[in-house]
Amino acid sequence: MAIEVGMILEGKVSGITKFGAFVDLPNSKTGMVHISEVAPTFINEIGDFVKVGQTVKVKVLSMNDGKISLSIKQALPKDQQKKQPRGPKQPRDQHSAPRQPYKPAPPVTSPGDYEWQSSRKSAPSTFEDMMSRFKQTSEDKMSDLKRGGESRGYSRRGNGNGRR
Repeated sequence: MAIEVGMILEGKVSGITKFGAFVDLPNSKTGMVHISEVAPTFINEIGDFVKVGQTVKVKVLSMNDGKISLSIKQALPKDQQKKQPRGPKQPRDQHSAPRQPYKPAPPVTSPGDYEWQSSRKSAPSTFEDMMSRFKQTSEDKMSDLKRGGESRGYSRRGNGNGRR
């Protein structure tokens, strides 16, 4: 009996891989069932659906260059071929947690204790006022940096290696 596309045959599972199962067919032929053609539901682990040595009904999907593509789910009766819903609570794979609704992160105000903006809400100021405050803040920060560097033994001037 010659194997043809569209035929439904019985075969024995001879091997299982991550991507599918190999099935021994009549006439010493072997075909492969891709993991997506094993069952009408999502499959995480093919070993949960078929075992080596198990007899299965398969439909021949295609034959190219001696390779036979098979389907177990298409060999099922029509009413069992429809995709079964996973349900809202089942995760796609057993290693991931169920998805939580999106929650935006709280706004970042400032790193550490540094105050980026004045906490007091003042009336709109002129450009000159803002520039004056900026200069004063910059001078304060520079003097802090200079004092901190000098206390650790570093100086801007010296013997060339940065130490006094």
